[in-house]
Amino acid sequence: MKEYKSVCPYDCPDACGLIVSVENNKVVSVRGNKDHAFTRGTLCPKMVHYEKVIHSPLRLEYPMKRIGKKGVGEDQYVRISWDEALDTIVNNFKHTIDTYGSESILRYSYAGTMGVIQSPAADYFFRRIGATDQDRGICSPAKQAGFRSVYGDTLAVKPQEAQHSDLIVLWGINATATDVHILHDVNIAKKNGAQVWIIDTHKTYTFSQAHEQLIVKPGSDGALALGMLHIIHRDGLADLEFINQHVQGYDQLVEQTLIDFTPEKASEICGVSVKRMTEFAHAYAKAKAPFIRLGSGLSRYGNGAMTCRTINALPAVVGAWQHLGGGLLSSASGSKFVGKDVMQQAHVHAPATRLMPMIKLGEMLTNPEGTKVHSLYIFSSNPAITAPDQNVVRRGLMRDDLFTVVHERFFTDTCKYADIILPATTSVEHDDIYNSYGHYTIGTGYKLIDPIGESRSNWQVIAELAKRMGLVDEFFNLSERELIDQIVRTSNRISKEDQDTILSGEPVEMVVPENYKMDFKTPSGKIELYNPHDVEPLIRYMLPYGDNAPFWLINGNDIRILDSSFCELDFDDPELMKLRIHPEDAKLYDIANGDEVEIYNNRGSVKIKAYYDDEVQQGTLVTLGVWWQSQSSDTEVAINALMADRPTDQGWGSTFYDVQVDIRKLS
Repeated sequence: MKEYKSVCPYDCPDACGLIVSVENNKVVSVRGNKDHAFTRGTLCPKMVHYEKVIHSPLRLEYPMKRIGKKGVGEDQYVRISWDEALDTIVNNFKHTIDTYGSESILRYSYAGTMGVIQSPAADYFFRRIGATDQDRGICSPAKQAGFRSVYGDTLAVKPQEAQHSDLIVLWGINATATDVHILHDVNIAKKNGAQVWIIDTHKTYTFSQAHEQLIVKPGSDGALALGMLHIIHRDGLADLEFINQHVQGYDQLVEQTLIDFTPEKASEICGVSVKRMTEFAHAYAKAKAPFIRLGSGLSRYGNGAMTCRTINALPAVVGAWQHLGGGLLSSASGSKFVGKDVMQQAHVHAPATRLMPMIKLGEMLTNPEGTKVHSLYIFSSNPAITAPDQNVVRRGLMRDDLFTVVHERFFTDTCKYADIILPATTSVEHDDIYNSYGHYTIGTGYKLIDPIGESRSNWQVIAELAKRMGLVDEFFNLSERELIDQIVRTSNRISKEDQDTILSGEPVEMVVPENYKMDFKTPSGKIELYNPHDVEPLIRYMLPYGDNAPFWLINGNDIRILDSSFCELDFDDPELMKLRIHPEDAKLYDIANGDEVEIYNNRGSVKIKAYYDDEVQQGTLVTLGVWWQSQSSDTEVAINALMADRPTDQGWGSTFYDVQVDIRKLS
């Protein structure tokens, strides 16, 4: 048995360092790499048995074509050769271009893998053939927009700095499920006397990690932050010396926003009492080096970008950035060291003629206006489950005149709508390189075993399609190893020594400039609480969208899965989907503990069993996980039938959490 170093490929800020044990061309076990600078040998529960994913009996092993009805199941497909599959795709693409125009082809992919090669593998190809492009707006671009509005291109603080903080705020982040390795640093800080606060809309797995917890109403985090800012200013706790030197717009914030946004007003909006808000504001402002780890969930409301701006203002007003351990981590900037420029061939002028926001897939497939999509190529994503406004998305996928290709590892719900299904590799069956959006360590994941069955990587398939489409470009002749070498060697931010180490298979933490936290890369060179270049120059409170319904629906993180990834595993739980409701709310609707109910709004309805939980705040309903249809509590739809495709205030992000529903008991 041999051991190899690798990287977790999934959509998580941690990008864990792995030690993979291989024997007889089979992965036997996976454990954490103790030498990884951030993940330090720990794995989340999802990855502890990654070998069960790799060698699952459910893996797709051969190309298939549909011979029966759309939207049914695997028995509607028969095995074909790769040549037949690729020829069918190419012939369809050529026919679509000739008949309807190249914009009638759409590529849809996201973060089924976060590899710098495999994730953007198709970007350049589809740009070259003039297909409709997609944005990357289904996760948290509003959070990024909020940070950029205040800090521009300033490098994010290293997560390990949290261990030097004397007060840590886990704001809108269920770290146990989504960023478990930051808890290494949290626990070090706690041992040194740091206080930990958690802010969220419901009790999560992570609440036990904190000394203090605050529950806010959904979509109201910005009100809490503004109330804190009012208190900090009123009580003379702002660091005026730091503000005078490094902050733009503090006076405007005070005179135009905070003067009327009193703690009482903030409390009415967010549900946190004035007393608790004051305690939190004082604890935060009086700490020498307060550290905020900001999650993504609060950015998935209609006011997401503005909410993030208000929270980003807090470390500026108290001068946290000047101290070791102080600041705010929204998303790290590993892509600044190893990015997608090589894979996207950014230097080649081949602009996409049309851009589709990812959240608008359903509208794009069903709207008769404009150029209609006739060919759809899906990989590293499962939109039949994960896209918002699920009923509309599935109605579009059912179109008889839509040719759909799905490149996948498992027969997901999206595969049910495919005309051609292609088997995909896992991360140990191809070569790739990984950065992170939660820390600064770069690592490679080289091919360790032969592909299962006839599976092929994203890049292998795209390169072959390009050749069959007649694209003459040496780029498509490059192997994954050659691409890794080019990506690393062309980075002018990585030393030659570190480049060599990365290419040898060792993870390397990037070196950030000295005093990088105080190097504010904004037009003014200062933190911009007032940003004249923003469509909303001054920070203020904005309402979320909401719906004409009495309950906010919170679909949180289930620790066992990641979006719809890992649903292929066996779970010893007859009810994977449960609805948590406050007993007083349940009584109003005559709902007994364990009753089947229907939650619904103008977009759809979902049947699910409801269970009492007095730790769920009244007026909210909580469920966890984005499960496959076979694992859903409803035989017809999954949870995203309720979610809207409305964009955030900036960034065209998703608003998965900005949803309200009604409820009724089913007899």
